[in-house]
Amino acid sequence: MSFFESVTRAKLKDCFVDGNGLLVYVVEPAQYGLAVGRAGSHVKRLESVLKRKVKVVEYSDDILSFVASLVLPIRARNISFADGVVTVAADSQSRGYLIGRGGSSLRNYESILRRYFSVKELKVV
Repeated sequence: MSFFESVTRAKLKDCFVDGNGLLVYVVEPAQYGLAVGRAGSHVKRLESVLKRKVKVVEYSDDILSFVASLVLPIRARNISFADGVVTVAADSQSRGYLIGRGGSSLRNYESILRRYFSVKELKVV
């Protein structure tokens, strides 16, 4: 975590390896641009040094903006939250990327959401 902060100069909230083997860094609010760097230079440098794929997510107390940051670079058309179920609306091509082969990406996003919020399920429509 200190290596990430020294490279990016961004404040880090959490760091973990997700279900797909991706190294996920959760940065404090308004630190996303600083963490990624110009044209993704900080992320590229981290990936080359750590020899691992890296994803940067901006934390937010609002679940809808956190989900929007979590699924970047895919732009969701609409995100809603009701009764513990988060629904993400995306176009047909983006749906495939959000769900992943056999639902692996969807379950991975769901586990990350459960780490910070009480969520029953994540749905993509």
